Amino acid sequence: MTASEIVRGFYTAAQAADAAAILALLHPEFEAHTAPGLPCGAGGAFRGPEETLARVWGAVFAEFDTAPYAETWHETADGLVVVTGRYRGTARATGRSYEAEFAHLWRVTEGRISWLHQYTDTARWRDALVP
Repeated sequence: MTASEIVRGFYTAAQAADAAAILALLHPEFEAHTAPGLPCGAGGAFRGPEETLARVWGAVFAEFDTAPYAETWHETADGLVVVTGRYRGTARATGRSYEAEFAHLWRVTEGRISWLHQYTDTARWRDALVP
């Protein structure tokens, strides 16, 4: 499987809100760097699959019915996978919908995702939380 195919599995699992599938894709030494200012305390640096699942994706899914939708894919010669697209969803507390662009940089090590750096328009996320 190519690095892009492995990363593609993340988007499929995230769109299905399948935590077990997400965990199965992550390397034991997974690191995530998410956009500062991301609501729900989900912005920052996180280590390990379980911490990232709980403090990033779990925290976001608790507040939003949302998923990332990939639009463009680029794999560099050294194996970095760059994906751009949009998060689309609704804030659970307000019912307000939102759409926010993203850029994800991924690394795959030993057949599993080992690193993520996420950029997104955090203002769009925060605006959806305001009644």
